[in-house]
Order: sequence, then C-alpha cells, then structure tokens
Amino acid sequence: MSCLYLWKNRERPSLLSKRWLKVWAKRAFNLPGLIAIMLRRITLQVRGVQIGNLTIFEKINLNGRCARLKVGEGSIIGSKVHLALHERIEIGNRVVVNSNVQLLTGTHATKDPAWPLVAKPIVIGDYAWIAYNVIILPGVTVGEGAVIGAGAVVSRDVAAYSIVAGNPAKKVGERSKNLNYSPTELCSPFEAWLGGSNCDSCQTLLAKSCSAEGEIC
Repeated sequence: MSCLYLWKNRERPSLLSKRWLKVWAKRAFNLPGLIAIMLRRITLQVRGVQIGNLTIFEKINLNGRCARLKVGEGSIIGSKVHLALHERIEIGNRVVVNSNVQLLTGTHATKDPAWPLVAKPIVIGDYAWIAYNVIILPGVTVGEGAVIGAGAVVSRDVAAYSIVAGNPAKKVGERSKNLNYSPTELCSPFEAWLGGSNCDSCQTLLAKSCSAEGEIC
C-alpha cells in the first residue's frame, strides 16, 4: 500500500530542525492531494483494477470490465485518459501515460456482414512514455522504454526504446537505455514524504500528470 511505503521510506530530518519544520509543513500542505490519490486508488481497486505500489491515477474514463486493467508500480495515468476494456490492458512499471490518451482494445470486422466486435489486448512495457493525445489501437505492444510522441496514432507494435511519432506512427529516433527513475516520486504529495529525487529528466514526463483533483470515472 502506498501510505505504508511512504511512511517506511519517509525522509527523517532531525526533530525540530529547520528541515524538519519545512518537511512537515510541506506534508501538511500536500495532505489533501495525497488523500485524493489514495481514494482514487481504493475506488479503482474495489472495481477490480490491479494497481501496483505508488501508482497515481487522475480522472480517467473506463469502458468495460475494470478487472481487465492491470497497472504496475510507480506509474502515472493522466487526466481524461480513455481505456476501452473490451480486452485486457497491461501497463508496466514507471510508465507515464499523459492526458487525453486513448487505449482502444476493440474494433469491428469491416469485411464481415454482421460487423462483429474484434477485441485484442494492449501491453505497455516498463518506462514507456505515452505523450499527450496519443491513440493506441487494438493488439499493440509498446516495448520497454519506448516513447510515443504527442498526437500519434499507433496501429503496430513499438520496439523497446524506440521513439515514434505521427499518424501513422513511425520511428523517428532511439531513447537512451538503462533507465532508472520513478516519475511518481517527483509528484508533490509523494515527494513531500520521500524527499525528492536527482532525476531531473523526469520533470518533462510529469507535465500535466501530477494533478490530484477531479473524479475517477
């Protein structure tokens, strides 16, 4: 559970020191945001979503069986993300899914006169970054560390550590490997307890992804 993790791994400055006063003031200020994060987690878990430690959800739209959604540890699912759960969606550890992303597991067989639903799973690997307004279509696997540029439409698998962009999405570069950051630990409600991080490159990933306001679904 995130609260227990935060407590066990909290920064422990000397009692009544200047740093101690600053840390506890910051924790008090961010308490409403932390409570909102925890309430969203609990609500989603009650509905059947599998959620790893320190994962943050903003206001999202779930369409289908919530039990088909699994999200690993330390990931961020941004506001207005739409997840069509006609089939399973698996999101790995330390993934950032920015606002307005659509993960679509269902389509229709256009060559069949009955126009039946065709559902295929979506899998997103650890450390992937899915930028603003991306659409991922049924059956796609996004490899570990891959980056999908804002507004891209992805209909085919994305190789690990590839950077893709456009409609249809095409490879435009390679990302550095050996990634080692935790995007959620830089969000204010968590950072207030953990004491921050030296991973400056994570700040871009967190754009529009650390709000604690709004409803869940």
